[in-house]
Amino acid sequence: MTITASAAGAVRTAVSGPGVRTLLKEATARFARADGHGRGALVAYGAFAAVDLLATARSPRGARRAAKPLLMPALASYALRRRTPRAGEPERAPKALVAGLACATVGDTALLWDEREAAFLTGMAAFLGTQLSYTAGMAGQLGGLRGIRDRPAPALGCLAAWAAANAALAPTLPAALRLPTAGYSLALAAMGAAALGVGGKVAVGAASFLASDLLIGLQAAGHEFPSQEVLIMAGYILGQYLIATGWAEAAEAAA
Repeated sequence: MTITASAAGAVRTAVSGPGVRTLLKEATARFARADGHGRGALVAYGAFAAVDLLATARSPRGARRAAKPLLMPALASYALRRRTPRAGEPERAPKALVAGLACATVGDTALLWDEREAAFLTGMAAFLGTQLSYTAGMAGQLGGLRGIRDRPAPALGCLAAWAAANAALAPTLPAALRLPTAGYSLALAAMGAAALGVGGKVAVGAASFLASDLLIGLQAAGHEFPSQEVLIMAGYILGQYLIATGWAEAAEAAA
């Protein structure tokens, strides 16, 4: 009995004390340890993406989609492990990219289990954080603002497309979704404009992300067609991949 009590006490100490904190610290450090390429995280992302796309084809929500909330953490791991420091400077994590991926994880989870209006608005709010984080990082760290100044036409085209899409879709949306959708889509258009200022993979990834969200907007407005959910996820998965990998490459080129 004494041995059992002592063992139970040891387990409690390990679970509630320094043992768990040490394990969590080591796991976090391993998750974020820079190795110069982050290929393992990209392999994990590809595996989760394949599993989720297959599950999406069978059911848009529910337990089959359990891989979905793991997608953006895998890309965040890539972004953290891929980073390389400038000569003579400490390592710097791409904070705006990682923050955007964290918000996207919240949005993915909110939209996974429930299709009611409250879940949709929660997901939209989380992805608003993604768009704002991406826009700030692209405009500043990646030089998107400079690119817009040099070539303003693509950015103006994004804003014109935002106005046209909202004018077409707003009358068919539920009244409670019109203003949130207009605000979120404006942030999305701003992210697209910043990405076009950066160019390359980042711009292509943003375009894929925008196309995915446009399909969601059509769905919310009642315009549905076969395989729409699969196309939404495929565009989102490709867009996030291109943004994350293009971001790392552009940041390294600027270093």
